Amino acid sequence: MTIWEMLAVFAAGIGAGTINTIVGSGTLITFPVLLATGLPPVTATVSNALGLIPGSISGAIGYRAELAGQSRRVLKLAVAALIGGLTGATLLLSLPSTAFETIVPVLVTLALILVILQPRISRAVQRRREHNGGPTRTDGGPLLFTGLMLASVYGGYFTAAQGIIYLSLMGMLLDDTMQRLNAVKNVLAAVVNSIAALFFLFVADFHWTAVVLIAVGSALGGQIGAKVGRRLSPTVLRTLIVVVGTVAIVQLLLR
Repeated sequence: MTIWEMLAVFAAGIGAGTINTIVGSGTLITFPVLLATGLPPVTATVSNALGLIPGSISGAIGYRAELAGQSRRVLKLAVAALIGGLTGATLLLSLPSTAFETIVPVLVTLALILVILQPRISRAVQRRREHNGGPTRTDGGPLLFTGLMLASVYGGYFTAAQGIIYLSLMGMLLDDTMQRLNAVKNVLAAVVNSIAALFFLFVADFHWTAVVLIAVGSALGGQIGAKVGRRLSPTVLRTLIVVVGTVAIVQLLLR
């Protein structure tokens, strides 16, 4: 990498760590930047997964106050995240690279649709809560466990919009504040990134320079996201994600 490419990857890591902590979809920033440096899609995905671990952990630590009293819920849902993340990582390396290059634009498009629909999903969840007179749901039952496990398969394969899927599922199946659910989301993302990365360390090719730059940047971004994320305009973040994601789709289709 040139010095300018290294600076771009580092800046992308900060942005990804910040956005992942707030809403998710940070991979839509780091992934196209890694592709722009010349890394193959699979190597870029593996390097990205490794680099984002410190950011996920940093974001979870930043939301530690919101995690209070949720240890039992977190442990149960973390099992689903672990199983799904390992499965997704295995699929990434089992499928041929041509299949991966075909699938990724579809996944990024799906991620962008989820980002765009997030406000509508949030309003629907809020209306359900306001009109729901039933008992409080604390763990979501088998439906949430299965849903999060499947979402984690996607997360272990390609992490973009993983956090938004988590928030949508938990928001619909749990009765709690979005900030507390966001704290759980950060822990689950850390679990998926970590288990996938550990798997990749032994069986996949990755770019150490990219890993280190994203790791340092995402760790800083995780703290930024936890401290100032609630003050940032969600519209601005969604617009940024959509723009960068669109660039990623175009770049992948032109490869």
